[in-house]
Amino acid sequence: MDPGTPSAAAARGRVVVRRARASDVRAVRRLTEPLAARGVLVSKHPVASYESVPEMRVAELDGEVVGCGALHVMWEDLAEVRTLAVDDGARGLGVGSAIVRALLDDARTASISRVFCLTFEVPFFARLGFEEIEGTPVEPEVYAELLRSHDDGVAEFLDLARVKPNTLGNTRMLLHLA
Repeated sequence: MDPGTPSAAAARGRVVVRRARASDVRAVRRLTEPLAARGVLVSKHPVASYESVPEMRVAELDGEVVGCGALHVMWEDLAEVRTLAVDDGARGLGVGSAIVRALLDDARTASISRVFCLTFEVPFFARLGFEEIEGTPVEPEVYAELLRSHDDGVAEFLDLARVKPNTLGNTRMLLHLA
């Protein structure tokens, strides 16, 4: 059995999702850089990856980081799932779902009532309760405040022209937490 196949990975152990550590950044970048090169994720400089550690979760399979994702708080009631990536050899094992569920728990803990994502993986997020939306789901006053952010992910959320190449073909989705 090829050690990179999902059945081999499943035979090795179970997925554990935990808070990221600075020492995980190299593994996170190994997962995210190929997706950024294909325009699936926003490309980040290494320093931005380290800055994101407090909002990030990683998934391990037998001690190896095989997935990652982050919850970025954008406003008092709104956060975004971002930087979601799963190693090809761990796809189909529930790694992505486990990460998103942990991030949604983080959102609930932070009293966030809405979670946004901009994704090519519409069926995946729909299975987790996200629904497709049009436009930017914030009031004009909040939109004006968000314009002050220097974060590229916030610019994508606002659908600003400077990030259009990153958003082409993506679907905007939103989940209302109970």
